Amino acid sequence: MTETPKQKQPGETVPDPSGRWPVWALAAVCYPVAVGAVAVNLFFASLLGQAIGMPAIPPTIAVLCGVVGGLPAAWITGRWFRAKIDEAEGYTNPGA
Repeated sequence: MTETPKQKQPGETVPDPSGRWPVWALAAVCYPVAVGAVAVNLFFASLLGQAIGMPAIPPTIAVLCGVVGGLPAAWITGRWFRAKIDEAEGYTNPGA
């Protein structure tokens, strides 16, 4: 008895058979680093702002802003990594 192939349902995600990481997975891996990078850069920028009379922000506020600002930074980094991996593996982007 042969089985009929399973039909893909609308909205169902199927793992990539080639083993390539999707952008969201790369972004999830990059998120902790992105949070730290955003927080440190924001804190140091506020310290530099003291030279022109701006107040420095506390480190806790910088970390909280890093948690929020890390999301777009991680997504951008994930897209950049995906493009570099595709370039290294010889994948072409027909839409570009």
